[in-house]
Parts: sequence; structure tokens; C-alpha cells
Amino acid sequence: MEIFKNTELNKEYILEYYNMLNYKGFSMTLETKYIRKNTDTKSINNAKDAVSKMDDYIKTQSSFFNLLGNKVRLSIVYLLTNFDKLCVHDISDILCISQSSISQHLRKLKDGNIIQNQRDGSIIYYFLDTDVKAKIEINFKG
Repeated sequence: MEIFKNTELNKEYILEYYNMLNYKGFSMTLETKYIRKNTDTKSINNAKDAVSKMDDYIKTQSSFFNLLGNKVRLSIVYLLTNFDKLCVHDISDILCISQSSISQHLRKLKDGNIIQNQRDGSIIYYFLDTDVKAKIEINFKG
């Protein structure tokens, strides 16, 4: 085989193949170990404690950002940031998505305490929760 004639090329090929296999989750015996000579154990333990103390806050924020991780829901929140209140029909027309789909996304946002609603006759208007609005507006300024 041509590849085995040039040993330098052969080493590059083997390393490239090894890295590709490791990237895909295969374990191989050809490993390099990285050892830190000056591990700051005190700082690491302080960081672990800090993360542990913030666990509830991190879970809450994780849920919040998880809800906003969907393009449609983020678009809805963006619209409600710029237009104080909208109904399902408005959002559906703006985003060109069915009303039933919009309603499902609004339900998730409402359950996550990101939006609130207000009935005006037969129409329900949705708007951002006041506590959430300030937090979100910062992210949409660009």
C-alpha cells in the first residue's frame, strides 16, 4: 500500500485516525495523559462548594433557558418584548405557524412563569411577566 511507504505520512495518518476514533467514542490503548503539576486544590474545592450552594438557582435558570431554547418560543418572547401584548391569532399570523402550535408553546411559557395572560371578552392576550421582562430585554438588545 502506498500509505505505508512514507513513515512520516504513516504517523500522521495513524494519529488522525486515532483522533477520529476517540472523537466518535471508541477507546483505544494509545493515550496521552495530561497531568497538572500545580493543582490548586483549595480553589477547586471552593468552586465545588460555590456550585453546590447555587444548585437550586442553577436548576431554576436551567429550566428558564430550556424553555427559551426553542426557536418558536424564543420568537414569541421576542415579540412580547417588543409588543406589550398579543393574542394567539396575532402571533400565529406573524410567525406563520398554526394557532394550535402557538397555543402549545404559549402554554409551556405560561407554565414556566415566563408569560401571563389576560382575557378581554373572548380574546386572551399574552404578555411577559414583569420580573422576566427586564431580564429578557437585556438579551434582545443587539
